[in-house]
Amino acid sequence: MTLIKSISGIRGTIGGHAGEGLNPLDIVKFTSAYATLIRKTTTNKSNKIVVGRDARISGEMVKNVVCGTLMGMGFDVVNIGLASTPTTELAVTMEGACGGIILTASHNPRQWNALKLLNEHGEFLNAAEGNEVLRIAAAEEFEFADIEHIGKYREDNTYNQKHIDSVLALKLVDVEAIRKANFRVAIDCVNSVGGVVLPQLLEQLGVQHVEQLYCEPTGDFQHNPEPLEKNLGDIMGLMKKGTCDVAFVVDPDVDRLAIICENGAMYGEEYTLVTVADYVLKHTPGNTVSNLSSTRALRDVTRKYGMEYNASAVGEVNVVTKMKATNAVIGGEGNGGVIYPESHYGRDALVGIALFLSHLAHEGKKVSELRATYPNYFIAKNRIDLTPETDVDAILAKVKELYKNEEINDIDGVKIDFPDKWVHLRKSNTEPIIRVYSEASTMEAADEIGKQIMDIVYSLAK
Repeated sequence: MTLIKSISGIRGTIGGHAGEGLNPLDIVKFTSAYATLIRKTTTNKSNKIVVGRDARISGEMVKNVVCGTLMGMGFDVVNIGLASTPTTELAVTMEGACGGIILTASHNPRQWNALKLLNEHGEFLNAAEGNEVLRIAAAEEFEFADIEHIGKYREDNTYNQKHIDSVLALKLVDVEAIRKANFRVAIDCVNSVGGVVLPQLLEQLGVQHVEQLYCEPTGDFQHNPEPLEKNLGDIMGLMKKGTCDVAFVVDPDVDRLAIICENGAMYGEEYTLVTVADYVLKHTPGNTVSNLSSTRALRDVTRKYGMEYNASAVGEVNVVTKMKATNAVIGGEGNGGVIYPESHYGRDALVGIALFLSHLAHEGKKVSELRATYPNYFIAKNRIDLTPETDVDAILAKVKELYKNEEINDIDGVKIDFPDKWVHLRKSNTEPIIRVYSEASTMEAADEIGKQIMDIVYSLAK
């Protein structure tokens, strides 16, 4: 059994002894610690906390424990039921709540679940707040409400539609153009909440024909739920029949969006954000942000419009912070995560789908033709396994010194920007490894420069 406590929440496999897996005792402890933090930090007088969940088999159990604990801490619970991560984020602000908890382990397999923690703005806690939750939990510094102050509970199943309404209301979402294009769309929702909300969204966007794969929200995922090519053979096979114009694939909590071309080829998860950014920048001049490990293509597209691209440290909260600091009009992560501030500061596959279809309708191209209009880059992903005694920071400092004549970014590990490629080295916070991401114009070149830097690291570690 596994239990991972981090600044972004608590995540684990269901079952096991206390402290070993995600079980009721640990769920109570971390929910209580979160409630204690919110009580101390919120400026909101509402006393409400929103709870939403994906369709995992363990979701009902985890939801009951979380909701009961929040009531025991004196908060009024608004349970919005089966709802995506972005839906829950929006519900926090629409409710005027103090915070929110999303019960989802994102792309992890079915035996996992997690508590993702939101502030009163419907955004993830920052590092300091996350650390404070961990501290409060470890010290068990929480006090439950007396009989006069126990929280209330209500269910509200209107938020999926409210989310769709907010997407349809975005100025750049062109429902009329989408309807006229008469798109035939396929979707793979991996047996989670995407299967509840995406068919409704597409219908209201004017898509008449939708082929649904794994849309029953059973939580019994029919394939590995991470939306990567190796896991998407079924929907790629469906697309190869040539009966649909585009396919959309989401992860269990619907914050990541993968796209498949009309010929069954992957569009490339890095290019979800690039394409949506192209459409947004065409109509809204402004800056863009993605994390250091995302494709250079976003920078290229941004500069095409004479605007400024900035990179953030890895992690959604870091992307959002940088977007606010640079007044970015679009941003996100290369894993298919689109953040569009006009809607809200969170990765949102519904927003991504609506903007992508609007762009596709305006361009009048096949999806593969649209993809061919963007700079072609390939990212290789590797890792360096070290011993617990290795001084990773010292190694990264030496690598930085070796490449001091190149463009270096050290806000999150070390990223070396060469004129025609880049390599990003990031140390893990939980194990003695360095993740190595490298990008170039061919996969061979990306792999080659990554391995070259890895060899240097290994020699420095001896």
